[in-house]
Amino acid sequence: MPVDTPPQTYEEARRALESVPHEPGVAKPDPILVAANIKRSFGGLVAVDVDHIEVQRGVITSIIGPNGAGKTTLFNLLTGFDKPDSGTWSFEGQNLQRTFPHQVARRGMVRTFQLTKALSRLTVLENMRLGARFQTGERMAAALLPFLWRQQEQKVTERADALLRRFKLDHLREEFAGSLSGGQRKLLEMARALMVEPTMVMLDEPMAGVNPALRQSLNEHIKMLRNDGMTVLFIEHDMDVVRDISDWIIVLAQGEIVAEGPPESVMANSAVIDAYLGAHHDAALTIEEEEAQHAQAEAELERSEGEDK
Repeated sequence: MPVDTPPQTYEEARRALESVPHEPGVAKPDPILVAANIKRSFGGLVAVDVDHIEVQRGVITSIIGPNGAGKTTLFNLLTGFDKPDSGTWSFEGQNLQRTFPHQVARRGMVRTFQLTKALSRLTVLENMRLGARFQTGERMAAALLPFLWRQQEQKVTERADALLRRFKLDHLREEFAGSLSGGQRKLLEMARALMVEPTMVMLDEPMAGVNPALRQSLNEHIKMLRNDGMTVLFIEHDMDVVRDISDWIIVLAQGEIVAEGPPESVMANSAVIDAYLGAHHDAALTIEEEEAQHAQAEAELERSEGEDK
């Protein structure tokens, strides 16, 4: 049920979730992102079929599910990189239908990708500068008049350097982005996203292909985003990471939301276990079930022997 006063801090937002039912598509006390009836098919394959989804402001929400569950496709639909067959969605109360990706980012909702999108022939610093919004020097006429944009560019560079220090990439600021390791590119992409000064960050498998040491660093950076007042929505397969940093988990299977709740609830949910491992992955049989299986096997064996004769 909605609260009278929207949560203003992380602790308030997290506590507000404690009263939310653990049900698929449940309403949140203070949702920053709301989507309904989102459907996307590729030929005869239904990739996404989400009746309702809400993301609570100020916390870390993870989306998990088996490969092919529709997680990245859902990200693409919500951020304008793909178009749904049907559905409506809004961010901060603003309708995002027919909104281009760069417009979505300008409104404060930015994302990263499974495969990093660093511009390899630009330096790390130049990649960072590109992330800043509303740069005067990007306009053709203004670009010819340096006095109009020099001061702004200096502020952009200062912000970029501060973020590079935060992500421990400052020693690489003049290196080409293409020379960075996979993990360093993940850090760069996350840092560049913050140049937009977003209110919500969407991370698509930030830990994929990252060594254990850097994975811990990324973990801390994601928590820091939340502590800085941002909302985080991320896709991840590493259940240890999900359990460690998530305040709320949404589970997708075959394009549909099958479960929602805090980590301890979701991890014990039979629908989640079924989605990942199958309904009878390792369930212990009762004595009666075991005897019934033996009896069925013996009957089938006798029938087979009778047919052979």
